Amino acid sequence: MRTTLDKFSGARSNVSIIGKYDRIFKRLTHLVASMIFFAGLFLIPVAGRPQTAEPTPSFGMVIHGGAGTISREKMTPEKEAAYRSKLEEALATGYEILKKGGTSFDAVEATIRIMEDSPLFNAGKGAVFTSDGTNELDASIMDGATLEAGAVSGVKHVKNPISLARLVLEKSPHVMLVGAGAEDFAVEYQLERVSQYYFFTENRWKSLVRVKEKVAQEQAKESSDEKSEKMEFYGEKGTVGAVALDQAGNLAAGTSTGGLTNKMFGRVGDSPIIGAGTYANNETCAVSCTGQGEYYMRLLVAYDIHALMAYEKLPLAEAANTVIMKKLKELGGSGGAIAIDKSGNIAMPFNTKGMYRGYVKEDGKFVVKFYEKE
Repeated sequence: MRTTLDKFSGARSNVSIIGKYDRIFKRLTHLVASMIFFAGLFLIPVAGRPQTAEPTPSFGMVIHGGAGTISREKMTPEKEAAYRSKLEEALATGYEILKKGGTSFDAVEATIRIMEDSPLFNAGKGAVFTSDGTNELDASIMDGATLEAGAVSGVKHVKNPISLARLVLEKSPHVMLVGAGAEDFAVEYQLERVSQYYFFTENRWKSLVRVKEKVAQEQAKESSDEKSEKMEFYGEKGTVGAVALDQAGNLAAGTSTGGLTNKMFGRVGDSPIIGAGTYANNETCAVSCTGQGEYYMRLLVAYDIHALMAYEKLPLAEAANTVIMKKLKELGGSGGAIAIDKSGNIAMPFNTKGMYRGYVKEDGKFVVKFYEKE
């Protein structure tokens, strides 16, 4: 009898032990399952949890191809198409660099080179003629992250002055080189050089002839207003420029020009002058100017836009409009400017009939405009 009870008691004990281990096993199973579940949530999010896309950093570029008497009445469909195509090509060049994470500095140089290689603009290939019948080119570039700058003036054989300006920044202890010294520097670094004939374009030559004829007529009248008479001695003017903001938040600006038609020997405009025609500072904005440089130098136009933002805390558009539409105009100067700030906001004010201009932002949409009201 006892044996039977003992057996029964032992069986109960064994069942109890088995149940105990079974409960432990189930708890462990639940624990492992929970660990796998949470690992799926936090360690391997691609296994089904929806992803939150990282926002694309703001970046963009603004360009200009000169300001002046640009009107619909004088623009043929063929000419308009040519300018639009080249400005879009320039924008596309800079945009591709910025989209791939390249620097604003690289984008500005590459974009300006496109315009320097085109006879449509008064820079590089399309440079106007001096009173001596030669071509003299100026350019500058500035890095908003470091405030380093490079500039050249009065060069006659450098195919792309903007690249020489960059070399001055990167390879010399100076900010500006001029004339023969700048030419020698280009030779030292094997920058592409060309003959003066490379810059010859028939329309620019005809412009010089027209201006000289006008000068002769004015001199024959023996005008008493010497200052106005001198200003009338100049014909076509223009500049190309680019400003950019890259994905790292760095700004850069560059400007290149052939100056004024019939300009006298040794004349230097605002384009190679840091603060007058070109300025960039990561704290505020990047600016490139176009117009009659004598006024831009007297007002330090590019720097003044920066200063109004830095010291008066004006937004970019208000600062740029104040300088171009008020200060410059009141002094008697005409022209425009392009600018982009550290947040990607842009401004393109001008007080002339038109300005070749365009911009692109991170969405990749090219916007090109010519005229005063558009």
